[in-house]
Amino acid sequence: MTDIRATALCALLSLGVIGACSAKPAGQSASPQAPGGAQAVVAQASAMPASAPGARTVTGTVLETMDASNYTYVRVKTDSGDVWAASGTFKVAVGDRITLALEMPMENFHSQTLNRDFPVIYFTTRIGKEGEAAPAMPAMMTGHAQAGAPAAARQAQVTEPIQPAPGGTTVASVWANRKALAGKTVTVRGKVVKFNGGIMGRNWIHLQDGSGVAADGTNDLLVTSDAAATVGDVITVTGTVAIDKDFTAGYAYAVMIEGGRIEVK
Repeated sequence: MTDIRATALCALLSLGVIGACSAKPAGQSASPQAPGGAQAVVAQASAMPASAPGARTVTGTVLETMDASNYTYVRVKTDSGDVWAASGTFKVAVGDRITLALEMPMENFHSQTLNRDFPVIYFTTRIGKEGEAAPAMPAMMTGHAQAGAPAAARQAQVTEPIQPAPGGTTVASVWANRKALAGKTVTVRGKVVKFNGGIMGRNWIHLQDGSGVAADGTNDLLVTSDAAATVGDVITVTGTVAIDKDFTAGYAYAVMIEGGRIEVK
């Protein structure tokens, strides 16, 4: 995993579920505390493409599990050693046999929510029972649009136009002019249609203002922020436009606003 992708992952984790990210991308110097088995697994996984289709899978017995906000954490005993993994909340019990994809390995990871350190942990989108195809977990990175799945298919739609903030722009305009706006600061007012907090050190907000086309997703804009938001509120967001963001495992965005400052209007 490159430094850029590791930084992006830390940013997602910062939404509060996981808290501050002090992790290193797998493939760099391994944590001295990491058990040999986990180091062996992460070494194999780091040689694989980070995207979901190419990720290696392992099967084992669940030794420990816990839920934290929108995540389920599991410690799995495999032939290569114990493996920690986390994904969108799912039902699992100690003793279950599961198969998981070794996606997005992170070393020296600290979870603020659990107040716990993980020498190596995988943030995976695919966990399933042994003998079954490992399904894609729903919105593991909560609040993220999976590539190829327009926002229109995932949440309620705003159809009544919302007046832009003074000096601001619309969701559709950000989409239409994203290349020219990349790296620039914009202000957008809209209704919060989806919120997920505590992922990779940030909160993830989907914003709509009645502009754009639902069929191609240009009516919906993803915003990351340190501030929280409530679904149904109309807010004004000021932040930096980012384009072509790829967080791996099928989570990619043509445009988004990062570091959004929020005012409830």
